[in-house]
Amino acid sequence: MGSTKHTGRISLPSRPDPSLWVSKVPFGLNRIKPRHIRDTFKAFWDNRDQLPYAARILTQGVCDGCALGVSGLYDQTLNGPHLCTTRLNVLRLNTMPAIREEVLHADIDELRRLDSTALRKLGRLPYPLIRRKGERRFSRITWDEALNEIAAKIRSIDPKQLAFYLTARGITNESYYTAAKVARFLGTNHIDNASRICHSPSKTALKRSVGIGASSCSYKDWIGTDVLVFWGSVAANNQPVSTKYMYAAKRKGTKIIVINPYYEPSMDQYWIPSIAESALFGTKLTDDFYQVHIGGDIAFMNGVMKHWFEMEEADPGSAVDHEFVRVHTNGYEELRTHVMAQDWALLESSSGLSRERMGDFARMLAAAKSAVFVWSMGLTQHRFGTDNISQVANLALLRGFLGREHCGLMPIRGHSGVQGSGEMGADPFSLPGGEFKGGDIERIERLWSFPLPKWQGDIVGVSLENALLPEEHERKLKVFYTSGGNFLETMPDPEFVERCLADVELRVHQDIILNTSTLVDAKETVIVLPAMTRYEQPGGGTSTSTERMVYFSPEIEGPRMPEARAEWAIYVDLAARVKPEAKHLIGCEDAFAIREEIALAAPNYDGIQHLRHRGDVFQWGGAWLCEGGNCPTEDGRGTLLPIELPELRKPEGHFYVTTRRGKQFNSMVYSETDPFNGADRYDVLMNELDGRALLLREGDAIVVYNRYGAFHGRVKWERIKEGNIEVHWPEGNVLIPKGVYEPFAGIPEYNTTVIVEKAETYHAFKDTKYVERRIEELETESG
Repeated sequence: MGSTKHTGRISLPSRPDPSLWVSKVPFGLNRIKPRHIRDTFKAFWDNRDQLPYAARILTQGVCDGCALGVSGLYDQTLNGPHLCTTRLNVLRLNTMPAIREEVLHADIDELRRLDSTALRKLGRLPYPLIRRKGERRFSRITWDEALNEIAAKIRSIDPKQLAFYLTARGITNESYYTAAKVARFLGTNHIDNASRICHSPSKTALKRSVGIGASSCSYKDWIGTDVLVFWGSVAANNQPVSTKYMYAAKRKGTKIIVINPYYEPSMDQYWIPSIAESALFGTKLTDDFYQVHIGGDIAFMNGVMKHWFEMEEADPGSAVDHEFVRVHTNGYEELRTHVMAQDWALLESSSGLSRERMGDFARMLAAAKSAVFVWSMGLTQHRFGTDNISQVANLALLRGFLGREHCGLMPIRGHSGVQGSGEMGADPFSLPGGEFKGGDIERIERLWSFPLPKWQGDIVGVSLENALLPEEHERKLKVFYTSGGNFLETMPDPEFVERCLADVELRVHQDIILNTSTLVDAKETVIVLPAMTRYEQPGGGTSTSTERMVYFSPEIEGPRMPEARAEWAIYVDLAARVKPEAKHLIGCEDAFAIREEIALAAPNYDGIQHLRHRGDVFQWGGAWLCEGGNCPTEDGRGTLLPIELPELRKPEGHFYVTTRRGKQFNSMVYSETDPFNGADRYDVLMNELDGRALLLREGDAIVVYNRYGAFHGRVKWERIKEGNIEVHWPEGNVLIPKGVYEPFAGIPEYNTTVIVEKAETYHAFKDTKYVERRIEELETESG
């Protein structure tokens, strides 16, 4: 991987730089922006009943928010304390009291009147619960009763009818590893995790392009690189502490570029609360925005490379690092031939950018000696997500931006637990430290001393759909065991997902709170198991950040749910009840034993067994993967891949639509108003020129619809690429087609085409053939 070690924290400049200020008016008064001071006081008020415990979590624990990796108040990138409102918003999940019994055992329809935000505020799950078919309320049961019933049901079905899922909700590497082991011990390979719907294409593409499954560089490489590119990533909103790294990069002269259909306000200007001058006067972050069409990134990147190859014809060496390409890559001529055959008119129409604008980006990167590419779900959540990421890898390989300081490929993670999920084997295509194939299966079988199922497991979306298979089908989902997760609010077509959840015979929800999925009926039984948070788990736990830092988070003294259990301990107990004759093979007796075993099962994690105290951390793979350009592939080279343009058919009068996040953490919404643009959850972000062409005015009630569903909202003018609109996630998921998965990584498609119409027009004709005819036009669209 790499021999160079991370060199530790650096300091920010001590003197201010007024050239980066947004305004001389202090604190951004009268601007639409987050109110960090107000939000901080609100968080303290919300936790006023447990302030000492909340303070210990913040100062001793590893953040259970995004995957930047803040341990206590410090990270490995910059000196000084870090604290963001995202972490403060999540904090209350750890300090809440138990749900009151009269509420917990209320009629199910009373609970169903609450949305997930209201359900979350009810408090923690205090003890195991059960609700059988036809019962109107949850009943309390003992742990023995709950686990014995689950075990009996698992014994009665084919292992292919059992599926596990783990969200990223503060879940530790220890829990992911134990779940992966227990699933295979029980004979199933249907186990999946939250990265399936966020960064699964990143891992798949990086594996095939450069042989790695994680970020190739560290956050420190942002600071001093020539160019820092954010591709379909709103890091300022989703990973707020990253704005400090952007500030540090700007102070070093780094150019920051954003490629996104929407001119995201938070990526343009930000008031960073832990930097005095920025908190007062704001910081101008981005040097340039490239507003592509939704789904237009592949065309844009082909255009950039076409410019490079044309520059090479005129002046060899002016755009491509030929020495790096010659020594460290395969496929150069095939890629060049493919790209040069691309038609400029098609590239412009598909990308939404002119040849000249693509040239601006191409020339800037050609002149740069270093660059870091950062991306998120704007690139991954497409039916061609893997191809999107391989295109980014193509750019890096052609310029040699890999395996050295201030260079790299970084799929930035949105949750502190999710990087380790696949690396621990909680994935149908992965095992701890390897893939679910050949030699890795044999290696893990030797370590675990029991045979693994040899059939390929399903991704979580397919597992859910399998609940609707005929009764006699061997893969009909009959038991679904989910640790966290709310599929009604994360998957496309929520009504279809609800039918799938309701057709499962036994659903187990292992969680710390209720959500709307928990309340869906099951064919036979719903069992709810109360889990500990990461800060309550005996022996502590570990999580892996975006930059591959493995952090230890200790058990923190404080109040406890008396009957809550560590997630990994629940899996172990269940496995022993399903197969008592083989329970000695499970191991995983405590957190220390699990970490010892992880070090053996996943060689990159050798060192995790030594993490025992607050602040303990190590980075697997060194500062840079593919150091010196040497990739962990069979021949040590990266692969340049010719990528075809995706078919983006948009009938006349239609719009591309995608979803975005507001003031929320994953699907947990914390405010009805987006602090960066003032939009509410049902505002539809639209270019004013598009709206005027439809005779719309800002604030008009509209219906956004297609053959999958209808979204009722209001027009809000924003700086979004013409022909594109954005709606909030998960509210906008009603528009997204079900069952459309990226072929390599299995991520659901979260983009489609829609009609936008005045609400009065839509409703005036909704009972006639008019709307049906309009929807029929969409039948020609792809995916």
